[in-house]
Amino acid sequence: MNRLFVTSTGTDIGKTHVSALILRQLKAKGLNPLGLKPVLSGYDDDSLEGSDPARLIEALGEVPTAEDIASIAPWRFRAPLSPDMAARAEGRTLPYDEMVAFCAETAARHEGPLLVEGVGGVMVPLDDRHTVLDWVADLEFPAVLVAGTYLGTISHTLTALAVLEARGVPVRAVILSETEGSGVSTAETVATLRRFTKADIRVVPRGGEDKAPDLTDLLTG
Repeated sequence: MNRLFVTSTGTDIGKTHVSALILRQLKAKGLNPLGLKPVLSGYDDDSLEGSDPARLIEALGEVPTAEDIASIAPWRFRAPLSPDMAARAEGRTLPYDEMVAFCAETAARHEGPLLVEGVGGVMVPLDDRHTVLDWVADLEFPAVLVAGTYLGTISHTLTALAVLEARGVPVRAVILSETEGSGVSTAETVATLRRFTKADIRVVPRGGEDKAPDLTDLLTG
């Protein structure tokens, strides 16, 4: 199944960095990838450059426009808060069922690999009843869990893996996006995680994309 949900252990961990990397690698192999970022907080319509959906579009070699961003990120909120709080600040609610249907219907139409990038961490609230965990479980896409290499990441990663497993979400890999400035050994973090989980663990360095592992098998393998 060439569908994938990219989630993480928290906010600003590296989901978009990893998602864009996967899209670029797929594009370089001549495939027809598409990335969705359906829900977005902290977005300013006047500053689309550098936004998460803009980075996904740029990863495909395209110049993002406001229309392009609206097509892959229909639910955008201004406040840099969890979606439920950001929507409430605007007198809105996130239409959960409509959002899930948008992902499923786009995936059904698209001929090629498709990834959906979540928002925040795996347990971030989307509305009064649903979290990102509900979203990925209802979509029935396999997931990758993006984590950092900061102090504390081991507990956060194992906790996120436990809740995903409890909901029956298949996790294709844990991707450690190296945390800039962390004094924690990445190799030791990997070794410790491997003592507690059988999940496939891969490391994506910050910068130096030529050193990044090939992640395309997560959608094509």
